[in-house]
Amino acid sequence: QVQLVESGGGLVQAGGSLRLSCAASRSISSADYMEWYRQTPGKQRDLVARILSDDGTIYADSVKGRFTISRDNAKNTVYLQMNSLKPEDTAVYYCRAGIFGTNYWGQGTQVTVSS
Repeated sequence: QVQLVESGGGLVQAGGSLRLSCAASRSISSADYMEWYRQTPGKQRDLVARILSDDGTIYADSVKGRFTISRDNAKNTVYLQMNSLKPEDTAVYYCRAGIFGTNYWGQGTQVTVSS
């Protein structure tokens, strides 16, 4: 079992930045992937960014060039650096880990971008 705890969300003005963190209760060095998703009320949860075991990354088109996913295996933590934030980035952001064929989710952190 793996617990994931997100932090770093909050209220920011458009054009600002936030850095989200996802701390895992065990080592993430063996994770097949670590991901960030986001969800707004009434809509499905969408993939924002993914980092693979070889540190390859994938981004949603809507965040390319603005968001950066990274990992610190020594701290068992994955980050999402979000720059040039837009009101449409407002959502609950969730961390997901894929470890040995099982997906684990965090509880989410709210990001609100005001115009």
